Amino acid sequence: MSDVPQPQPFAYLQAPNAALYGRILTVFAQARERFIVHLRPEDVAAELRQGFDGTPTVSVEAVGGALEKLVEWGNLRADADTGRVTSVEDFHRARYLYQLTRHGQAALRAMVVYEQALGRRGQLQSVALADIAEQLGSLLLLAQAEDPDPAKTHLLLLQIAERFGSLADNAQAFMASLRRTIDFQEGDEEAFVAYKDRLVEYIERFIADLAGRGAQIADLLTRLNAAGVERLLLAAARREAGDAVPDADEPEAEQARAEATHAALRAWENRWRGLADWFLSRSTRQPSQAKLLRSAAVSAITGLINTVAALNERRGGRSDRSADFRALARFFAQAPDDAAAHRLWRASFALAPARHLTVDAATEAAWREADLAATTPWADAPPLEISPRLRETGSYERRGTPNRVADRTAARQVLAEQVEREAAQTAAARARLATDGPVPLSRLAGPEGLDPHAFRLFLAVLGDALSARVPGESESSAVTGDGTMEVRLKLVDPDTVVEIPTADGVLFGPEHVVEIIDLAPTGDAA
Repeated sequence: MSDVPQPQPFAYLQAPNAALYGRILTVFAQARERFIVHLRPEDVAAELRQGFDGTPTVSVEAVGGALEKLVEWGNLRADADTGRVTSVEDFHRARYLYQLTRHGQAALRAMVVYEQALGRRGQLQSVALADIAEQLGSLLLLAQAEDPDPAKTHLLLLQIAERFGSLADNAQAFMASLRRTIDFQEGDEEAFVAYKDRLVEYIERFIADLAGRGAQIADLLTRLNAAGVERLLLAAARREAGDAVPDADEPEAEQARAEATHAALRAWENRWRGLADWFLSRSTRQPSQAKLLRSAAVSAITGLINTVAALNERRGGRSDRSADFRALARFFAQAPDDAAAHRLWRASFALAPARHLTVDAATEAAWREADLAATTPWADAPPLEISPRLRETGSYERRGTPNRVADRTAARQVLAEQVEREAAQTAAARARLATDGPVPLSRLAGPEGLDPHAFRLFLAVLGDALSARVPGESESSAVTGDGTMEVRLKLVDPDTVVEIPTADGVLFGPEHVVEIIDLAPTGDAA
């Protein structure tokens, strides 16, 4: 066993002068960014005086002691400073140059990541959605080529992975910070209400972007999978393996290169699967992460509105239960006599003849036949039949083994088949309504008319487009809430009434030019 002490680069965090050690290591990190490797104690002290406003001045002696402790923990390395030796006394005097060790650099990077993670609030990146869609479009062109360029392929995949990782991390951090915002308890209520309005508008804008861009990205991913994205991932993996293993003709090098290629390919396949799961739903039971994010964002808007409503109620001075009981106590204290206190008690707590015994249908029928008044004593009323078990045990609970758990597998299967059937009907309706371009509304249904499913979907998209129309304008467009369809509507002649035959009847309305675009042609997009 070696007697060399193991580095402890995080030990300074629990030391009495942790703040000073952190400032010194920051000085070394900043010097490294300026391509300065070695620093003397007086250099560190000078940087501490210049770069940290509002902090106490540190002497060179104190800095030297702190540097020695950092060397002891393995954050720094001390080398003899012989560059300024001009005499024998200078040679025998201990002078050192200090630089960061690899353990110290790793500890600094870890602390930077830690502090960034704590301070991150996250953001919903609509720009990232546009970038991912554009990069996937470029990747699709490479996938359709006979011999795609490995360098371009690798670079595009790296850009997509980096952009997608940033999008996913920021979305997760944003939703976590949003939950903390919704749980608002104390603080500036006026500022919170004003912030809520901007936040709701921000979330609604992202939901609209996610609906439109998400469907576009889902379509690109589906086309890439059909075009054979595996060979692009393999090209990127081989390029990475070529950097990891040097070129050589030995069998060991070939085996190492094959193992590195396999490992890199598995990593790229995992990244691509994560990207696909984010925008493509596997089934109705396994929705995409984009769909779940939209649902969470919509729920967050509802939570924000409820929080603001609670704040408004609290500011309105609505009485709570404790205030009611205090007021009632004052009423009792002001009662003139015991009789008045009893009447107050009866009025406050709605005391009436006992109703704690179970009354069955036979007892109620007997009471109706006897035509009893509410003031009839219990002794003069028909007897109340109760269960012997209630009289013996005080509970209606049946003793013995509990009932067997019902098997709901068949019912769940029926529900799953119903959901799949409804999804197929909706996909068929989307395909039926989609147009190749702008067409007159009168020719949209065709001679055969619209079936009930297509007609209901048509009414929904038509309502979205009409509600988006600005007064005074004849054109409007809208994307459905699930992001699967886009409708563009233009009024031609308000006096010309057209008829649209359907299985449920005939729809009448003014003539329009309509264009309906199916944004999820595969039927499985988010």
